[in-house]
Amino acid sequence: MIGYISDNLLIPILDFFYGLVPSYGLAIVALTIVIRVALYPLSAGSIRSARRMRIAQPVIQKRQAEIKSRYANNLQKQQEELGKVMKEFGSPLAGCLPLLVQMPILFALFATLRGSPFADVPYTINLKVLPADQIAAVEPKPFNSASHSIFIAETDHVPVIASLPRGTKLGVGDSATVNLHTKDGRGFDDVLTAVDNPSRFAPNWSITKGDDVVSVSDDGTITALAAGDATVEAKIPGLAARSGFLFIKALGQVGFYADGDINWDIAILVGGFGLTLFLSQLLSGMGMPANPQQATANKITPVMITGMFLFFPLPAGVLLYMVIANIFQALQTFLLTREALPDNLQKILDQQMTQQTVPATATSAGAGDARLPFEPKGGK
Repeated sequence: MIGYISDNLLIPILDFFYGLVPSYGLAIVALTIVIRVALYPLSAGSIRSARRMRIAQPVIQKRQAEIKSRYANNLQKQQEELGKVMKEFGSPLAGCLPLLVQMPILFALFATLRGSPFADVPYTINLKVLPADQIAAVEPKPFNSASHSIFIAETDHVPVIASLPRGTKLGVGDSATVNLHTKDGRGFDDVLTAVDNPSRFAPNWSITKGDDVVSVSDDGTITALAAGDATVEAKIPGLAARSGFLFIKALGQVGFYADGDINWDIAILVGGFGLTLFLSQLLSGMGMPANPQQATANKITPVMITGMFLFFPLPAGVLLYMVIANIFQALQTFLLTREALPDNLQKILDQQMTQQTVPATATSAGAGDARLPFEPKGGK
């Protein structure tokens, strides 16, 4: 499903925006905004539900405890009363459904930005090499990888598959050539004959596991050297992987630290992601009673996630999308926190805010009347 959404929805939108403004960086920004606007009703439902549950949760828990205690011996009545509570305040799971519905599109967007043209596209082939006397008993099963759309021009892309006609099991001494071809069987080399400077799309072959088990040549021919497991990877260069945008040196660049150098553009993107995430969480608590545990989580979570993405291998184009999406999310959260609440929830919120204000006032008043415990009220 994710590949279908990417090929038939997201990439055509990407082509459209690149046709308007020939900049892949701006195309990423535009694509992100279009998708977030399209998903606005779903994400708004999740934000509204989370806001309302945050207010109603203490009351729901108290009412549930009272009902379970009162009707401990009458499960039918207990279920009826619990159902009334859910009907009054809504189910805590109500905000999960909109999130689940939008996840395939968001995953597809994420996958699109990790592939061509923004990054080099990997084809991974896991091999098993058997002794020559055992391979004869193995029935060949053709191997076909997942299809990836490879951009060979700014708005021209073809779906490419990697295949091994006799499968991924080889005998020691055997050779097999990985075929890169389109869905209709046309070889990738044939496709490139119509492209200027086709060598820039030539796949790079490498062995990521078991270099003593197999070898691979520049044309994708694998030779089995010894029994064992191995992994061969072919990477087709992304058309825009080395294209810059604003302060970003290359949209396909991966990693905060590479080849002994710090990639400051990646650091800025990761820092921007952390700041916008913190801002979104801060806005979600606007107008709510203070919650020390939630406040601590809001401070720690952005730091932890930001630290993870400093070393998590994401292309700069994906990080750009994440920053833009977070800015949109923060704006959406700000607008939704200004919406009027249902009367029953507004009443609960007013009570919570009042209860929080009264103890603070009482504490301040008590501090002003401090005296020794044995001293009479009137002094001496």
